[in-house]
Amino acid sequence: MQDFIEIAKEVFEIESEAILELKGQLSEDFNAIVECILKLKGHCVITGMGKSGHIAEKIAATLASTGTPSFFLHPGEALHGDLGMLTKEDAVIAISNSGESEEILRIIPIIKKREIPLIVMSGNPKSTMAKEGKYFLNVAVKKEACPLQLAPTSSTTATLAMGDAIAVALMKARGFKPENFAMFHPGGSLGRKLLTQVKDIMVSKELPIVNLETNFKDLITEMTSKRLGVCLVLDNGRLVGIITDGDLRRALMDDKFDSNAAEIMTKQPKTIQSDAMATQAESLMMESKIKELVVMEGEKVVGIVQLYEVGRI
Repeated sequence: MQDFIEIAKEVFEIESEAILELKGQLSEDFNAIVECILKLKGHCVITGMGKSGHIAEKIAATLASTGTPSFFLHPGEALHGDLGMLTKEDAVIAISNSGESEEILRIIPIIKKREIPLIVMSGNPKSTMAKEGKYFLNVAVKKEACPLQLAPTSSTTATLAMGDAIAVALMKARGFKPENFAMFHPGGSLGRKLLTQVKDIMVSKELPIVNLETNFKDLITEMTSKRLGVCLVLDNGRLVGIITDGDLRRALMDDKFDSNAAEIMTKQPKTIQSDAMATQAESLMMESKIKELVVMEGEKVVGIVQLYEVGRI
């Protein structure tokens, strides 16, 4: 039986080498392209035909979701009216491995006549498209992963990586943050988590609250009845500690049945403000290796948020 795993490994090796070779093919045009896109008042329009068109669609989607207004323009449709989607406030990134795509070559004169910046991404620096573009990105590869050297494989991977490089450079230049990302991804688990605040998922009613003098038996009763696995220790309304079910188990193992809350509690428990994002709560709990955070509004205890609830978003 043929070892298909070895074939897969060979593909990964060829394509990863193709990506790494892009580093040596970068020129100052890359900096100029990023600056050009940053200054746009319109859209960064991506076009390509065939497999390059599919890659162009992905790059446009990545740019749009990371703070750069962008859309895909099919060059065939552009020849039949969709060129009207372009404005002088836009820039065009045209993708073609050969640099000789007929459909793109036919729309380039119109793009240039309207003085729209043309960025060409191609594997052929001597191509017609490369010569026509204001800026050029070289995505040439030594060989395709395809054994016939016919199906675009390494070349499309390299092109996609170059698109990602542009998107990431723009994100860093803009100081793009998770909350910005969330605004463009309101749907799905990722969007919900990025847009959810701690107060949206915290437990705020019937909190398990005890005082410093609460005895061991009453601690167990309070924790069991509230079913959160913790007790908050307050002194004159001020949070002074937390007792987890783990603290109680350790006390039991040490025969500390006569202990009160002050003797068992963990002082200075981790807290978070109610208007913080759920992702911040999740990160804090993961870093601290705990399952609960005390939720505050200023100095006032208003709830408890559990790692379990963040995971359910």
